[in-house]
Amino acid sequence: MENNLLNGYTPHPKELEAFYQQQGIWDNQPIWELITRNAKNSPNRCAVRDLSDQLTYAELVNEADSIAAGLVEQGYKAGERAILQWSNQVSFITALLGLFRAGMVPVLALPAHRQNEICHFAQVSGASIYITSGVEGDESRRSMIEQIASQSPTLRGVYSSDESDSFPPLPRRECQGFTPVPVDPKAPALFLVSGGTTGLPKLIPRTHNDYRYNITCATTACNLGKDGIYLAVLPAAHNFPLGCPGILGTLSMGGQVIFTKDASPDYCFELIERYGVTATALVPALAQVWTAATEWEDADLSSLRLLQVGGSKLSPTDAKAAIDAFPGALQQVFGMAEGLICYTYHEDNDETITNTQGRPMSSLDTLKVVDEYGQEVKAGEEGELLTRGPYTLRGYYRAEEHNRRAFTPDGFYRSGDRVRILDNGNIVVTGRLKDVVNRGGETFACDEIEEHLLAHPSIQQAAIIPLPDQEMGEQVGAAIVCADKTPSLQTLRDFLTERGLASFKLPEQLKVLSRLPVTAVGKVDKRKLLDHID
Repeated sequence: MENNLLNGYTPHPKELEAFYQQQGIWDNQPIWELITRNAKNSPNRCAVRDLSDQLTYAELVNEADSIAAGLVEQGYKAGERAILQWSNQVSFITALLGLFRAGMVPVLALPAHRQNEICHFAQVSGASIYITSGVEGDESRRSMIEQIASQSPTLRGVYSSDESDSFPPLPRRECQGFTPVPVDPKAPALFLVSGGTTGLPKLIPRTHNDYRYNITCATTACNLGKDGIYLAVLPAAHNFPLGCPGILGTLSMGGQVIFTKDASPDYCFELIERYGVTATALVPALAQVWTAATEWEDADLSSLRLLQVGGSKLSPTDAKAAIDAFPGALQQVFGMAEGLICYTYHEDNDETITNTQGRPMSSLDTLKVVDEYGQEVKAGEEGELLTRGPYTLRGYYRAEEHNRRAFTPDGFYRSGDRVRILDNGNIVVTGRLKDVVNRGGETFACDEIEEHLLAHPSIQQAAIIPLPDQEMGEQVGAAIVCADKTPSLQTLRDFLTERGLASFKLPEQLKVLSRLPVTAVGKVDKRKLLDHID
């Protein structure tokens, strides 16, 4: 794979780039400047903390610069990609900021991603390094990382948070006055990963310009200020807790971020009370648990002004319960790592917050709702949402064939979501078009799991379908047709784990059939299949 960062990147049209710059919304500054300016303005203010560590803004930048200097000393160049797979802790943001300051481009993998996904990210991005946390005492993970290193020829370095002979820690060099490596603000600054609506996840390029604008719009829409204290509960590499406004938005305003690996309400409620947390973000499954927990937990949650819920649709019943449990705090969020973000707003009435998924955060977001033939529907009618704007991508990275299906000729992104747009501009999500499972906010393609199941020697046919789940929104249902001996559900889960599949993609229900129902054109009829899986 050619190492040129721009090879396989689809930019915005030149005339739109010029327009966005003239309007002052693309400011041609690197992302890291959003944080480092606060190291000058409020150097001794606490920036980040976790269970065992905390850093002021000055300390955060110094830590990041020592990493950046170490990477530069090791010979890594601006534009090289680095897969960052890190858990929720202070060292996530020091590593991320260090990569930014070294001019490298992080590929933000999730902690749950396994060998299959990481090797794919390395192959597509041409990554030079892989940075991961949580190796010590976990032999299966150590083995996985060794296999990733051996199967990814572009990787020149593998680094771990745990010092060991096999995987050294990130290189560091103590320095004063580190000069960050120059970058092109119109080029990719980081890669988010898609939910994987067809096959393995796609890489989503976000530039310095568009992601800074994303963060700025989000902080404004959420009334985030210097007094903001954000609790990072969801995996930090997700777009939602990273930049909507999340971790980067909070740090851009001079606020404080608290990282936690424990999402349970008893633990998080204690943090909210102890530190006066003002904002956090949850998926609907977690919001349900937190809402229920307010009935027996006695922590003081009065500081919480913003409870964002997104990642999948929050039902009106759950929204009403959350409004009662967290008065004045609930905000519905509908969006995608590919770009468009919609919010309900503090001034909205309870009916709007309960029954809609909000409206776009930027006046320059352009939306269309179209029918199956690509024709715009009448106002208020249901159809597929198409979107285009200054922070929405124009193409997945190095995915030319997929881009021809995912984008219209005039640059609109086909979201795959079925929606209605009300007269007041608010969106109501009614479903989706794509063959995916959304499990607790993690969206992934059914066909990826199906391909792995078909590799099992006993399986002739396989189909994955989403099943309703009260806690997670959806769970993974599998239907198989076997040639001989029928494997158990646990056997299949073990088989898929050995093939490097992420744990959240493993089937949770299994049905063995003599044949799979098909449509008139011979495709598996997944609607009929639902009747076979209880």
